[in-house]
Amino acid sequence: MDKTFKRHLITAALPYANGSVHIGHLAGVYVPADIYVRYLRLKGEDVLFICGSDEHGVPITFKAKDLGCTPQEIVDKYHAIIKDSFHRFGIGFSIYSRTSSKIHAETASEFFTKLYENNKFTEQESEQFYDPATKLFLADRYIMGTCPKCGNTKAYGDQCEKCGTTLSPEELIEPHSRLSGETPIKKATKHWYLPLDKYENWLKEWILDGHKEWKTNVYGQCKSWIDGGLRPRAVTRDLDWGVPVPLKEEKGKVLYVWFDAPIGYISNTKELLPNDWEKWWKSADTRMIHFIGKDNIVFHCVVFPSMLKAYGDGFILPENVPANEFLNLEGDKISTSGNWAVWLEEYLEQFPNQQDVMRYVLCANAPETKDNDFTWKDFQTRNNSELVAIYGNFVNRALVLTHKYFGGVVPKYNKEQLTEEDKHIIAAIPEITTNLQKCLDSFKFRDAIKEAMNLARLGNKYLTDTEPWKLFSSDPQRVAVILNLCLQICANLSIAFEPFCPFSSKKLQAILGLAEDKKEICPVSVREGKISWDMLSRTDFLKEGDKIGTPELLFSKIEDEAIQAQTDRLAAIKKANKEKEQKDAASRPLPLKPECTIEDFDKIDIRTATVIEAEAVPKTDKLLKLTIDTGVDKRVIVSGIAEYYKPEDMLGKQICILANLQPRKIRGIESNGMILMAKDASGKMKLVTPQEAITNGAIIG
Repeated sequence: MDKTFKRHLITAALPYANGSVHIGHLAGVYVPADIYVRYLRLKGEDVLFICGSDEHGVPITFKAKDLGCTPQEIVDKYHAIIKDSFHRFGIGFSIYSRTSSKIHAETASEFFTKLYENNKFTEQESEQFYDPATKLFLADRYIMGTCPKCGNTKAYGDQCEKCGTTLSPEELIEPHSRLSGETPIKKATKHWYLPLDKYENWLKEWILDGHKEWKTNVYGQCKSWIDGGLRPRAVTRDLDWGVPVPLKEEKGKVLYVWFDAPIGYISNTKELLPNDWEKWWKSADTRMIHFIGKDNIVFHCVVFPSMLKAYGDGFILPENVPANEFLNLEGDKISTSGNWAVWLEEYLEQFPNQQDVMRYVLCANAPETKDNDFTWKDFQTRNNSELVAIYGNFVNRALVLTHKYFGGVVPKYNKEQLTEEDKHIIAAIPEITTNLQKCLDSFKFRDAIKEAMNLARLGNKYLTDTEPWKLFSSDPQRVAVILNLCLQICANLSIAFEPFCPFSSKKLQAILGLAEDKKEICPVSVREGKISWDMLSRTDFLKEGDKIGTPELLFSKIEDEAIQAQTDRLAAIKKANKEKEQKDAASRPLPLKPECTIEDFDKIDIRTATVIEAEAVPKTDKLLKLTIDTGVDKRVIVSGIAEYYKPEDMLGKQICILANLQPRKIRGIESNGMILMAKDASGKMKLVTPQEAITNGAIIG
């Protein structure tokens, strides 16, 4: 940081309150944000960590419709679940509130009113999709149809979640309302727009010229949007769930969720500090950082800053927006609708007291510059091979040996007793911790956690190389030096790992006598007067004669059975999703082929025939050789139906054939004609047969 700030306002993207939080959310936003906040608090900085549930928007109304309840009931349920899960996972928000609160409605309404009164909006009338059955205007997500790219019949009006294509309702094939099933019509409606095009030059100067230090994925996306030309964006919607537009003459309109939600950062701060909130939002010596996922970059870097600029009145802008990419699960995109996710709520139940393991893995494998993949095998390996075998093993050995040889008291030594090996260790500690701090300052949390683990590797190697258990009987003073340094490294580790693994750090600090009751859930602030970041690198952290507590394992091995249970669960979900997809595919017709003329159809000779002989074609899995009686002649047809019908199934069966198809050789057999089959969207095929027996050679057409 080039500039010195008195305080730090850290925000984390508001999660939708229509479902639980999953590891994609954690890796993309909440774990990195919490790491950074804990780091700042350890440094003694004045920090606010603001978040809350985003409780308006179309997904919530659909959830309510599907479950037959009100949107308020949905957000009440999931707000409580999300808030509790975050707390138990150790995400230390200063406040976690919600956008359905009274103070948020007041704040958002006042924000809109000021921009409206100062003529910051443009008013436009446009034609939008309307459901004549329900008499409601339809947001893009209220419209469903067939994707023109992949044929998915359940594509939304803004995106096909099967192929990922961004769409508009106009592009859908056979669009229909998700509310009534009716075909929507276009109807004129009036809305207010924020003219982003008027802020293009300012955004170029502020971002493209002024924030080249931003992460390349963030800077690049902003540049793409700005260079592509910004357009006015609607700030209101025709819906009945949200903050009502605060104009007396307007009914049935609410603030668009993208306009409403970021104001939640302000309203939540107001709720926390009703008399002191402005110094956090309108003071030049406050530094604001937004932690978000890549799908929110444009809103936090282009739209929300433009809103604040339009409002004026001294609102500060973000100094940085360290957005992450997406986390996949076992090679596939996380899907909430398909239940393809690891849910935080379930993880906390299935892996009790192992919050730090997931925090560590999500940080070590964070999608900072590109999409990354979470696998349960990697989760197990990182725990067993790194947290247990390196960090936990070193700490446990150092503590156990201290109790064995020195009665659990920090041993005394003289500096004159230090060897070159000891001096090398003492010099290496500040090198590692300096690199750790540089990584944290630049939001490189993956590199930072590697440096923290390097400190544990250093201690582990030192203890293994010096082998104090072989020296005590002959040179107890040498063992005193070794174990004193090992304990000092343990103390350093308890600080270095606290932003990443706060629960185990607190446990270690309690054992070392540096913290209070370790049974209390991980606090949001550090123990005042006990631990601080500037104590890192010291090798006189623990005083000679200090008593240390009984050793406890910081981490436990995760067995194969626990991982197998998780992979089995995912396999069952994948199987169920595939079966559902096949069932859905079978129930929908394939797209129509291009038009043909009656003259084209007249060329086709379709007739009935009976199979009189049937056998499998040798060395093939799909082909049957059928001898048939067409009523005109007897001929052979080779057909790829062996995966659906056995030879004995075909004998005596009356079928329909394309009789005048040009002959061709298949596996050395001349095939004269083609059997008519019906194929659904899943690829499954069935014979087309006459409903009743009919003379062979009867013409179909």
